[in-house]
Amino acid sequence: MVCNPRPSCAHDAVPTWPLTARKNCLHNGLTMLRRLNRSPAFLNDTLQADNHPGRRVRASRADREGGGDSKTGASTITKTKPRTQRPNLYRVLLLNDDYTPMEFVVLVLQDVFNKSREDAMRIMLHVHTKGVGECGIYPYEVAETKVTRVMDTARKNQHPLQCVMEKK
Repeated sequence: MVCNPRPSCAHDAVPTWPLTARKNCLHNGLTMLRRLNRSPAFLNDTLQADNHPGRRVRASRADREGGGDSKTGASTITKTKPRTQRPNLYRVLLLNDDYTPMEFVVLVLQDVFNKSREDAMRIMLHVHTKGVGECGIYPYEVAETKVTRVMDTARKNQHPLQCVMEKK
């Protein structure tokens, strides 16, 4: 669609605020380019990037070699997808002792680690026979919170139950 620089109807006579280039109106786009001191090549790259989100827009050969349009100062737009890093995981371990009742360990596993009764019994027996048992694998902050909750619960009930975390 080509835009007439003169308004032909009441809709065209009302300027949109803030003034922006419309995709379907070449006149408004070129007017905005002149106001911003940009080249039409810059508009093409921008529209191309807007039509395909997440797509990288490549620089022209002249721009890559440093021979870009120095008069307008046009630059290349590059859209990259940010990469998030997975958090480090930590194992939460229960340590065996001779004084903490088995039923208390089962209750702690159910309350703090949201284990079923069967899973809690299995972990408790593993801790009792092997001396140490894994309660779960969590990111650092979650593992630290669970260790603190276990230690606080054991301390409140006057049991020497120990819980530690180690990097996986």
